[in-house]
Amino acid sequence: MLYFLRGFNRQKDFLLSEIEPQTAFTIVVPFRNEAKNLPTLLRSFSNLKYPKALFEIILVNDMSEDDSIGVINEFLNSKSGKNLKNIIQINDRIISTKSPKKDAITTAIHLAKYDWILTTDADCAVPPYWLDTFDQYIQTNDCVSVSGPVKFTGLSSFLTRFQILDALSLQAVTLSSFGLQKPMLCNGANFAYKLSAFKEVNGFEGNTNSASGDDMFLLEKFKTSFPKQSHFLKSDKAIVTTLVENSIGDLMDQRKRWVSKMGASKNGLSKLSGVIVTLMNVLLIALIPLVLFNIIPASSAGMIVLIKCSVDLLLVFKSARFFEQEGALLSFVFASLLYPFFNLYVVIASLFGTFRWKDRTFSS
Repeated sequence: MLYFLRGFNRQKDFLLSEIEPQTAFTIVVPFRNEAKNLPTLLRSFSNLKYPKALFEIILVNDMSEDDSIGVINEFLNSKSGKNLKNIIQINDRIISTKSPKKDAITTAIHLAKYDWILTTDADCAVPPYWLDTFDQYIQTNDCVSVSGPVKFTGLSSFLTRFQILDALSLQAVTLSSFGLQKPMLCNGANFAYKLSAFKEVNGFEGNTNSASGDDMFLLEKFKTSFPKQSHFLKSDKAIVTTLVENSIGDLMDQRKRWVSKMGASKNGLSKLSGVIVTLMNVLLIALIPLVLFNIIPASSAGMIVLIKCSVDLLLVFKSARFFEQEGALLSFVFASLLYPFFNLYVVIASLFGTFRWKDRTFSS
């Protein structure tokens, strides 16, 4: 955590300036059964300040079973939708791999008019100066991919704050790894890359057996083929917001999906970090019987917990301040006590179980 803290401090904020927009974007949004979330995303698209001639939006229907298409058509016929003419819908496509989301993105990319692809998810909302910030960063830096920040929000509850704290730690590690020039994580809800680079690394080829990983595996390919050209955009004007899960079951499925792709990762730092975190959580759980059976004194166990939580808090606090979510820190102590059990369960379940995602069941 101290190593990542060093990387976080190296990552500087990117500030907008007066630069003429130049970059043309193809925004890709795969969706499945997102009728309740699509209106928020579409409204945020209509509020983008970027010149409409410099971006297009491709919405890929991943065999939705609800009224997602009806919701899109209703928006397109509304006043806001009529002001946003550059939306393309793909309703029919062929699923050819075990990863429907990667298929959906690839389908859209084949139709893309522009050389910069920018992906987000249907349960997200983008900020007004989202494209302006990416454009200025691309203009002023040598890059083939740019990862952006993602903020989790939801109704006030402990479950929400628990998820926000977990997300803040993941975002902190993501940002820190770029600061250390060893990128290992990114989020497909806010991920830009050059179409030419995507084709050069053969897209998602080699990772289609994993249901998830449309972001992380692609980042690994970019890092291998284009060293030092994968960047992180640390700007509050580029933060994409998404909702936390509504139930513990959905949260478990989401985390099992996230952990399942780590096994296929070729990133040594990512795997080492995962092993260290898991072993630390095993140790914290083991402290309970060790103290109860007088194998180690309670003072020693308390010192281990205190040191661990203090170092974690340093990094999570920096992340919370960037995302303006300091309020979630009120649950930090209780969440830290529960997290070892949560983490260990997710790791074990991801190795031997299944998970549901978008009303489909996948093997871990």
